[in-house]
Formats: sequence, C-alpha cells, structure tokens
Amino acid sequence: MTPASDLPSPAPQRPERSPAPAGWTFFSNHSHVLLYLAREPDMPLRSAAQAVGITERAVQRIVRDLEEAGILIRVRVGRRNRYEIRGEQSLRHPIEAHETVGNLLAFLMLNQTGPQTD
Repeated sequence: MTPASDLPSPAPQRPERSPAPAGWTFFSNHSHVLLYLAREPDMPLRSAAQAVGITERAVQRIVRDLEEAGILIRVRVGRRNRYEIRGEQSLRHPIEAHETVGNLLAFLMLNQTGPQTD
C-alpha cells in the first residue's frame, strides 16, 4: 500500500452551475463576468466565478482581457479590488460595434431586481 501522501491530490472542484436548457446561452462568459462586475464591483472574483459557473482562473483571464481592451479598470481599495467599467467603449464585434458597453449593460440591467425564477 502506498501512503496517502504519495497519492496525487484530487483535481480542484469546478463551481456548480445549472445547465442552460439547450446547452448554450445568448451571451459569452466575458459578458456574464462584465455584467456581474457592473452589478457587484466590490465582490471578489471568486464570487463572479461562482455566479457565472466557471473557474476563478477563467474569470481572471476574462478580467485581464477586459482590462487590455480598455473596458474594465481595476482600482485597488485597501487589500481588495474594485472594478470600474468604461461604458463609452464600443462593443467589439462588427455587427454590434455601433453600440457601447454602457448601452448593453443599461439594457441588461433595466428593471433588474435579481435572478428570476419561473
């Protein structure tokens, strides 16, 4: 028998998420993370990962992408981060480039009171 210390550590658990009804959603993980940070700018990225249903590492990559695109600004507040969104930035795909990030977020947050359950 090999001692337990010689066994490989178990793989990290992925956050639990509810599957989309048809296996797809209308928005990408980038937009999900952006929307979450627009609603909860002071929350840790771990919370965003749990809400979106992806790993914290994936959220970190998405935040880096959004920062590099000039859409998101990370502001250090003590030992935590606060995320600010530059709403004047245009959406990235040519089909929607005539709209801004701020317009998209305003539309998605219109009359938003929290998750809807039907």
